[in-house]
Formats: sequence, C-alpha cells, structure tokens
Amino acid sequence: MEPFALHNPSYLSIENWLDQYPDLVVGMTTKHGGSSKGYFESFNMGFHVGDSIDDVLKNRLTLSAKLKFPLNCWVGAEQTHDIKIKKVTRQDRGLGADSYQDAFRDTDGFYTNEAGILLTLCFADCVPLYFIAPKFNMVGLAHAGWKGTVHEIGKHMVQAWGTEGIGPEEIHAVIGPCICEECYIVDNRVVNLVENILEDVDDKPYNLISDGQYSLNLRQLNRQILLKAGVLEENILTTGYCTSCDNLFFSHRKDLGKTGRMLSFIGRKEI
Repeated sequence: MEPFALHNPSYLSIENWLDQYPDLVVGMTTKHGGSSKGYFESFNMGFHVGDSIDDVLKNRLTLSAKLKFPLNCWVGAEQTHDIKIKKVTRQDRGLGADSYQDAFRDTDGFYTNEAGILLTLCFADCVPLYFIAPKFNMVGLAHAGWKGTVHEIGKHMVQAWGTEGIGPEEIHAVIGPCICEECYIVDNRVVNLVENILEDVDDKPYNLISDGQYSLNLRQLNRQILLKAGVLEENILTTGYCTSCDNLFFSHRKDLGKTGRMLSFIGRKEI
C-alpha cells in the first residue's frame, strides 16, 4: 500500500500515520505551488541551490501556513551526505528555518521527543527516511543519499534511539520518495560498498545492466539496512513514488543538477 497521499498539490502526507496520531505533521513537498522561477520553478525549499532567498522564504512561509506549523518552530541542516544525527530540543527551534547560515552544520538526521518542533531536510533524489516511536513520543528524519545509505544512516538512527531506551521493535519507519532503480545507475565503486554491508543478504538491491554499470534500488537497500538493525518488517512502509519518473518532484539526476529541492518534514504539534 502506498503510504503517501497527495491531497494538496504542494505536498504529500503519510496518511496512515496521520490517521493514528492526530498531533503529527509529516510528509514531503512537491515542486508545485510556489514563487520560485527558472530552474527552481516553483516550490523550491533549498536555500543553498542558487535560488532567490526571498523566493525560498516565501515558499517556506506558504508551506508553514498550509501545515499550520510556524516557521520559527522548524529546524534545518547543512546536509553533507554523512551520518551525523542530532537530537533537537525546543531551544533549537528556528535554526535553519529562514536562513542557511544558522542551520545545523554537517547534519543529515534529526530526532526529537518534544512537541512544537518541525524537523526538516531537503531532497532531490536521495532517500528520506521517516521514523516514529509512538509510545515514546519520538519522531525522526534522515537524509540517505548513496553515501549516507552505504554508511547506514538508518541503522545509526535506530542505535541513537536505543540510547533513549527505545528498542528497534518499537520503531516504525517509512521510506519516502526518491529516485527509483530504473533511473539510478551506479558504478563498481558504489556496488562494492553495498556488497560490504549486505554480505549475508541473498536478495541484492542492484542489477548489472552493462560492463561496470548497475541499477541500484536505494529503497530496497535502506529497507534491508533497517531490517538488519532490528526494525520489524511489518513496521516498514515503502513508497512507490520516484523523484525522477514522477513530474511532481525536482530531480538532481534528471535535471542535470540545475533544480530545486523538496522538503521532507515531521513533527508533533502542541495540543
């Protein structure tokens, strides 16, 4: 079953999580419904890609109004395709929300157990990983490009929650819109790194398509990493949306690097 639903042209929501947890705000923007122009038309959320800062800020304020979640309660990051994960608190609210300069440096994952904070990260083909442990009021979000994936950022989130007393069997995860295996071709260097972390897995998430060229299924790979980390199979949902195939999204590969960014987000509203 597809976990994401499009009820608004500007963003998708994780429907069954919203049905279960009415205080939750969780989803991913599309590229439609904003103020940006040119390569970034129109709902670009990335401050760092060369778009007009004023237009990005307008887009973020538009989303803030749609979600009814104030921009000064968001947190954002300078993402570096690594595995640094940050636990954030209410005193961090606003950092990276309306400016790239005060975003969390070198950070590719957030989590929090406090309400009134919207965790946000930018994407344009990489895998957004969403996490929730309802009994503990914990939510999390991670950015898994191929580098973050082969360094197992999903596993690192599970381990970070373990230090909070949350077992992997308590964690639910959703693997969000990203580039699909048919659109994502990699070389031997990447596949060798994948093989290193899946030595005991028979169902490999890649296929040889020509000499030294492979299609790589990042969704399947992240799912396998979460399973190895102890997340239960029934607690992992995976999207069918592809950021390259589907015209809803910006795609770094399809657009040859000249493109905007979607925003993935998760947080609990104060009730």
